[in-house]
Amino acid sequence: MVRVTNAVASHRRKKRLHKQAKGFVGDRKNHLRLTSDAVMRAMAYNYNHRKQKKREFRSLWIMRIGAAAKIHGMSYSKLICGLKKARCELDRKMLADMAVRDPNSFAAVAGCAKAALA
Repeated sequence: MVRVTNAVASHRRKKRLHKQAKGFVGDRKNHLRLTSDAVMRAMAYNYNHRKQKKREFRSLWIMRIGAAAKIHGMSYSKLICGLKKARCELDRKMLADMAVRDPNSFAAVAGCAKAALA
């Protein structure tokens, strides 16, 4: 009876794993067991870091808006409260972009928030 090795599927699996480990250093890129562990860990970190990236960007936007709000004589929380009262539909990403790229329009938005609080 002929010995069955399932060679094509086995090689395909190994090839896929080694392709995912491209750029890894040392034995982690070309030894199957180490590669498998390294790829699994990398995928887990990848999943977690996709979630963390959203948090980090939001905190960056908040810092930028806060700094720009201080220039116009108000705190971040007062600015956001004023914008909510003025029913301004700008989100934090747009506000941060305005604060960095277009200070004049941010000044107008900050004025609108001040007027809504007064």
